[in-house]
Amino acid sequence: MLYLASRSPRRSQLLSRLRRPFQTLALEVEEVRAGDETPRDYVLRVASDKARAGLAQVRAVDPAAIVLGSDTEVVLEDRVFGKPLDDVDAAAMLRALSGRRHQVMTAVVLASADGLCSELVVSEVSFAELDQATIADYVTSGEPMGKAGAYAIQGGAERFITQLAGSYSGVMGLPLYQTDRLLARAGLPCSLVAATEAAVDV
Repeated sequence: MLYLASRSPRRSQLLSRLRRPFQTLALEVEEVRAGDETPRDYVLRVASDKARAGLAQVRAVDPAAIVLGSDTEVVLEDRVFGKPLDDVDAAAMLRALSGRRHQVMTAVVLASADGLCSELVVSEVSFAELDQATIADYVTSGEPMGKAGAYAIQGGAERFITQLAGSYSGVMGLPLYQTDRLLARAGLPCSLVAATEAAVDV
């Protein structure tokens, strides 16, 4: 059985497009970057931690479980922008991204009894210049909260983006091409019927 180690509605919606039945796992994994971690190492480690934690939850009842963990971070130079703490933090992130190009790194990790396999997708995103009124209006909408870098490409922030090179679904939170490839390699073929999703507490 495939399990998604994420509370993110976006990741659930994206994973369902790959037409494999799965269950979601509710878990909490600490996301704190170590001082010596590169942004790439950090994103991969957090995704791996999520996948391992999910596998630890379910392997007693499902020894054949495959758990998908994913993490997305916005990176500007060497700064990692996670989810904003509050409106002030969100506005500060958007001011920093305004008129500049940044990277969105999304790691996908599958954990099973056979070990871990992973993919890291890096996309380049360019923002238009954002004035204070635009930033304030977007922050007031509430959309930045819970989003890496304080924006959702599939939401109101879509109008801020002047250029994207990479994976649109990866910027959303789950790169579909790479995830599909990982799942196929793990022996989970695409189904002809729509995927079903259910939450599970183990």
